[in-house]
Amino acid sequence: MIRAPLFGLLAALPLAVTMAQADPVTLLTAQGEVSVPAAPAKVAVFDIAAIDTLTALGVTPDGTPDKLYVDYLSDVPVNPVGTLFEPDLEALAQLAPDLIIVGGRSSTQVDALSPIAPTIDMTIWEDIPAEARQRIEAYGTLFGRTEQAADLLATYDAILTAAKAAVAGKGTALILQTNGSKVSAYGKGSRFGWIHTALDLPEAYANLNPDTHGDAVSFEFIAQANPDWLIVVDRAAAIGETASAQATLDNPLVAGTTAGQKGQIIYMSSGPIYIAGGGYTSITTTLSELTAAFSK
Repeated sequence: MIRAPLFGLLAALPLAVTMAQADPVTLLTAQGEVSVPAAPAKVAVFDIAAIDTLTALGVTPDGTPDKLYVDYLSDVPVNPVGTLFEPDLEALAQLAPDLIIVGGRSSTQVDALSPIAPTIDMTIWEDIPAEARQRIEAYGTLFGRTEQAADLLATYDAILTAAKAAVAGKGTALILQTNGSKVSAYGKGSRFGWIHTALDLPEAYANLNPDTHGDAVSFEFIAQANPDWLIVVDRAAAIGETASAQATLDNPLVAGTTAGQKGQIIYMSSGPIYIAGGGYTSITTTLSELTAAFSK
């Protein structure tokens, strides 16, 4: 009757001592500055962008969503503690993490997860290039990898500078997302609008609604906007379904645009930008693809 609770208490003591001895660090999160113990030994991460950047820093999460989606994370061990949207509280209890990281699709779970372990919201949304930098710095501080973080930031800055130079003076662009036969356009202030603002890339149409899901548009709209460049994100491909963007946009109205006539339609690697937006490998992959396309 007494031994089981006593055993549980004794088993918890090493963790309690470790957490008590860990020096706290203050991190900038999506909800402001938060103080958490440094160098957590066991971490559950529900955000793919966070897993992306942690992996680039050499940190392997102990708990992950059931799917990671992007191929460059294929070597990360998947230890499911839920999905991108919903935590599995039983699996988390068994893992007993020292820290939980949420973001984006899982950002609403902070209150539900905080009783299990300190939980931080590392959503990247408003100023994606700046917030990507902040997350690299924060994770470097948290896990004692400041030198690795500095190296990543130097590479990131060089890639960003190269992309900005590549698009300069090349004309206007329209960012589209296809979802099967449906097409949405994204401008400044939207989830993909950072491409315009960070690279000083002019918009072909300047009055798009900065909504999460973009503005639903027709092929006639695309023809009227007449962009010099089309930048295309295929949602179906991003979530592991059959890619359909090229088939969707294969019509005379799109072909008649300047982008269509000059072969300036860029089909992005959609998983990185749609699933892991703001992660280190995600954002550097997107920037490098844009540099290559605009440099031709």
